[in-house]
Amino acid sequence: MLFAPDTRDSLVFAVRLSNTRAEASPSGTEELQTPTQLTALLESEGYSGRFDRDAAELAEVIETRTLLTELWGLSRDEAVPVVNRMLREASALPHLSRHDGRDWHLHATDASAPLAERIRVEVALALIDVIRSNEWDRLHSCAAGDCTGIFVDLSRNGSKQYCSVRCGNRMHTAEHRARVAASEQGD
Repeated sequence: MLFAPDTRDSLVFAVRLSNTRAEASPSGTEELQTPTQLTALLESEGYSGRFDRDAAELAEVIETRTLLTELWGLSRDEAVPVVNRMLREASALPHLSRHDGRDWHLHATDASAPLAERIRVEVALALIDVIRSNEWDRLHSCAAGDCTGIFVDLSRNGSKQYCSVRCGNRMHTAEHRARVAASEQGD
């Protein structure tokens, strides 16, 4: 699926943020325990604008992370009022912006708005594109039974099942071992 670059970036960031949860992270530990960890995540993603770098901001981002993770589990129609509420609560006014070496893209809050609000609005704008293009089925939870990670399937044929290569390899290895064991029992 071909989404605009800012839509794709926002969706990928939402996934990355959600998958910092202990139960979804590759390390199995909470990856957002300190403002320093949040800053590192934002810098790695090229996030710009206001950063307070304090415990209150971290708590708001973690609340936003929970909301975004829950959104992935909703149907397309169930997601619409949540997305609308996210935009309404921020008094979002979409506008084109060019900054930090990036070409024209959408923003709907000022760079000085609180970080969690900017994250919610940017992801909401991306989800509008997903909803309008009827591509909600591109948003998934990992098919690995022991993983709660989420992902956006940006593959051409929309057949991705796992949040990471690691989960895919684990599951394929387990399936292979089960087939081998079953064939050995049949001999």
